[in-house]
Amino acid sequence: MIGDGRDHKAGHGHGHGHGHAITAGADRRLLSGALALILAFMAVEVVIGLVSGSLALISDAAHMMTDAFAIALALVAMRIAARPPKGGYTFGLRRAEILSAQLNGLTLILLAAYFVYEGVRRLIDPPPVEGQFVFWTALAGIAVNVAATYLISRADRSSLNVEGAFQHILNDLFAFIATAVAGLVVWTTGLSRADAVASLVVAALMVKAGYGLLRDAGRVLMEAAPAGVDPSELGARLARRPCVEEVHDLHVWEVSSGYPALSAHVLVDTQGDCHAVRRDLQELLREAYGITHTTLEVDHVAGPAHVHCEDAHGPRHMAAGEPHDHAGNSPCDH
Repeated sequence: MIGDGRDHKAGHGHGHGHGHAITAGADRRLLSGALALILAFMAVEVVIGLVSGSLALISDAAHMMTDAFAIALALVAMRIAARPPKGGYTFGLRRAEILSAQLNGLTLILLAAYFVYEGVRRLIDPPPVEGQFVFWTALAGIAVNVAATYLISRADRSSLNVEGAFQHILNDLFAFIATAVAGLVVWTTGLSRADAVASLVVAALMVKAGYGLLRDAGRVLMEAAPAGVDPSELGARLARRPCVEEVHDLHVWEVSSGYPALSAHVLVDTQGDCHAVRRDLQELLREAYGITHTTLEVDHVAGPAHVHCEDAHGPRHMAAGEPHDHAGNSPCDH
């Protein structure tokens, strides 16, 4: 929902929809189920990996350990992020989810570096590997990861926190497929290097998923515009609305994944109704961009010599020379 129309201050308005479906309880149950599956199978895989001498199985087990860590971290972050705003944390602790996603991405990258090193070492000097153990264990791992992936896919993946856990599990599924192929090759041909090749494939998947999580979480932490939102296009569109003369100090960012916010200073011509303009802009932002948490400072242009915000941050979006969007009743109508 957008602002209720009550004005906290003349010319100012705030919309406070947060855009989050209330599914935290269901998400926690789904993630907890996936965590139980991962922990049970990880213990079995470590034992079989040590007995068979398979680096691919050990790397999969390590990956599953990070899966378990990622899910546990996601569950903790969910509880922290759900706490209401208090004291100096006026947005609450929503970004705990983003920190969780970043940590998940970093663990993937660090583990990938280790398995690249170990995989190359084993390519040069391959140890004996029990391919039959590797193959059957990997098949069981595929079944476990399919179940875990299904559970987490039903959670709210618009949260980077949940997406981080999902990427861990999904990449582990791909890793088990590669390990099963390697185990079959070792079993049928005796080519032990196939196990090392599979571990390198796992490492590549870890790098891809880890980089994606670090990039997306980094955008939120650096307060970049939400993916798919062009601030220049958005500002120009606001400036074309009826009665709007200029938009500056425009900031659009994400407080947390799926929680976009916007603030801007809007100058309205002398005939315009500041409150009506604000409501019009809020409606546009809600319908066209899904931005419902807005802070718009709306003022009249005092005259040609008057200058607002001489040190305005970012570009100024001017209405001059651009056609205005006129749809329905105009805020300029009296």
